[in-house]
Amino acid sequence: MSGTHLARLLDGVSRERPVYAALARSVRALVLDGRLALRTRLPAERDLATALGVSRTTVTAAYDRLRDEGYVESRQGAGSWTALPPVRMSSAEPQPATFGRTRATPDDPSFIDLGCATPGAPASFDEAVAAAVAELPRYSAGPGYEPAGLESLRQIVADGYAARGVPTRPDQIVVTSGAQQAFTLLTHLLAQPGDAVLVERPTYPHALGALRRRGVRLVPVGVNEGWDVEQAAGAMRQAAVRMAYLIPDFQNPTGRLMPAAERAALADATRHADTFTIIDETFADLAHDPDAPREPPFAAYDTGGRVITIGSASKLLWGGLRIGWIRTTAPLARRLTLAREPFDMASPVLDQLIVRELLLRVDEVRTERAQSLRRNRDALAAALRERLPGWEFRLPEGGMSLWARIGAPVATPLAEAAERLGVRVVAGPVFGVDGVLEDYVRLPYVLPPATLRAAVDRLALASQQAETAPPPRPLPTV
Repeated sequence: MSGTHLARLLDGVSRERPVYAALARSVRALVLDGRLALRTRLPAERDLATALGVSRTTVTAAYDRLRDEGYVESRQGAGSWTALPPVRMSSAEPQPATFGRTRATPDDPSFIDLGCATPGAPASFDEAVAAAVAELPRYSAGPGYEPAGLESLRQIVADGYAARGVPTRPDQIVVTSGAQQAFTLLTHLLAQPGDAVLVERPTYPHALGALRRRGVRLVPVGVNEGWDVEQAAGAMRQAAVRMAYLIPDFQNPTGRLMPAAERAALADATRHADTFTIIDETFADLAHDPDAPREPPFAAYDTGGRVITIGSASKLLWGGLRIGWIRTTAPLARRLTLAREPFDMASPVLDQLIVRELLLRVDEVRTERAQSLRRNRDALAAALRERLPGWEFRLPEGGMSLWARIGAPVATPLAEAAERLGVRVVAGPVFGVDGVLEDYVRLPYVLPPATLRAAVDRLALASQQAETAPPPRPLPTV
């Protein structure tokens, strides 16, 4: 990273006193919240001093402090790079909280699960199911296998993209058994073990799991404060990134919405890096004001067919409908259809018909979701401000979660304490690549306001326990 780029991330640090301590504290914060990736080579002391307008002695003192704390490593002649201090935990230390519903929910009806950001079915669900069942006999005489998906569903999905300014034909759509299968298919087709893949930090944990199983090298770029196009472009060049995975629409978990100018710039950067870009639009229809102008789809800036979009029924419609889709070029769509055969032959016909019926009512569903999510978001935010005033968060304009900074690197013990008190939350490190984000938690607001307020009451108690718990005893040195 150049001195100029790091100085921009450290804006205002030279006005604090003492400057060297403020500089060390700010670099440490950048590492911990993921905006400065681990193993990033820091600028030379003279270059950073010039960019910040401070003395070289100040930068040297800051680097020395960071080395003492374990956030910087150096080698004579090779420079300095970011790191994390080694952590030695006792064998009795609790394991990090898992994501979503990977663990069974306790039978206690008072248990509150904030690990899963998925709402129940919309009001029009029963009507859509009845219409789909009435339509089913038209398909039951055939084999029931449509590897690319039902033509009628693919047409509606294609029309949705065309209405947003991205002309699309049905043969460019592949219906999958959920967005997770869509992403897994793409990783198997486009990335080989050892390839570099750019990911946001934080990002969707199950996508990280699919990439790790594929054996790729993860190249994270921080998005806690938004997308840094220069940093992402530099990472793609330096790591020879083969594929990028981005969530520009109400990003999971931060809730951020990528502006049009940054979409255009990032699309240009991926094109110059000859990188396939997978855009996850799972949350794209979840604006809290459905009448607000929408940002153009990332695919609108694609000029070479290397931007591939994933959509899903699980967030807007219902998680029990395991239907997703991929929008890409027609040739790649045909390859994906063949590639899915070892996984499953096709998605369930009835589920596809239900999704089709709900998409015919999509404006009604969007309005219902917006009203519910906005009400729940405001209730959760009010409860946090009252019971946990030290926690920091921004109100997203869409999506389903608050990304809360809890003020201390205790997210994992907080999650463990919260579960003992009857509420499940997911700690920040689950959303990252290399152990940072320990001062964040994700808080979905898909549950009713009264339930969310009860959850915050328990989180306040868990926070006290986590902050006052004694540190783990280190293992004896052998």
